[in-house]
Amino acid sequence: MKLSQFKFKLPEELIAQYPTEERDESRLMVVNRKTGEIEHRIFKDVIHYFDENDLLVLNDTKVFPARLYGNKEKTNARIEVFLLRELNAEHKLWDVLVEPARKIRIGNKLYFGEDESMVAEVIDNTTSRGRTLRFLYDGSHEEFKKALFDLGQTPLPLYIEREPVESDEERFQCIFAKNEGAVVAPAAGLHFSREVLKRMEIKGINYDFLTLHFGLGNFREIDVEDLTKHRMDSEQMEVSAELVKLVNSTKDSGHRVCAVGASVLRALSTAVSMNGHIKEYSGWTNKFIFPPYEFTVADSLISNFHMPYSTMLMMVAAFGNYDIVMNAYNEAVKEKYRFGVYGDAMLIL
Repeated sequence: MKLSQFKFKLPEELIAQYPTEERDESRLMVVNRKTGEIEHRIFKDVIHYFDENDLLVLNDTKVFPARLYGNKEKTNARIEVFLLRELNAEHKLWDVLVEPARKIRIGNKLYFGEDESMVAEVIDNTTSRGRTLRFLYDGSHEEFKKALFDLGQTPLPLYIEREPVESDEERFQCIFAKNEGAVVAPAAGLHFSREVLKRMEIKGINYDFLTLHFGLGNFREIDVEDLTKHRMDSEQMEVSAELVKLVNSTKDSGHRVCAVGASVLRALSTAVSMNGHIKEYSGWTNKFIFPPYEFTVADSLISNFHMPYSTMLMMVAAFGNYDIVMNAYNEAVKEKYRFGVYGDAMLIL
């Protein structure tokens, strides 16, 4: 497959800038990947497509306030610092992106907060934009993390062209988010409300969690036409023994497994073993999935509508059949579905 095959015309006004008022009232396009048949529903109708003992696998990663602004020593230049991940808790080392990168060199100090009480020193260059920062802070690790995150903003994707508001702290987070480490919300999970989960329980539809810390690599521009030459950034993930048992018994009993989001689809494909089973996994994945690809664990997929050329679109096309998915995306544009992390959802059966 070529990068150019994932181009489609997306009017700017269809990129959702805010979430729907209620999580479960976004639109839901239901696509049959064998026939290409399309239905238009509301997300809370999703439970009508699953039966007792089917299993939905969700991602319980938690987004932290990763975007903060500091001032460079001497020049006082305003620098955006995007926290990617903590490298060393004891020494308060963080892997970050800085913008504008050309102004920041090893040895520079950055000051954060109105009183400039949080100070960081640049100790390493990792990429053209990436740096390692050492935060200079006297206090426990818990106090440091709280002080750091108090300075941060909700890391909305750049295609959301506005400043974060207070409600983003809650809405750019799944209601079941638990394990901190993501800088991108797993969008498909954002549609699940307590009411939807409760109705699933009443119907006997099972759900459980894995953790994959969704990173900025999913939004990194692909600069090669030949997709086999693209390399994904690594993301940390965890598949527990409890989930393994549940997925494998669901498969063995002939019931369906639904991956909720591209991150879950990638994690299940990383932890796959024989006969559609999965195995415990704790570590990193840089698996890049694009058509053609044979999935043996997930039978269905819930996903948002993604941007042109994005790795998430490629994964959805690999799962749902390239022609059928691209046709569904053209239909979504025609029907004015909302795209992006705060947009509408698609269920592929």
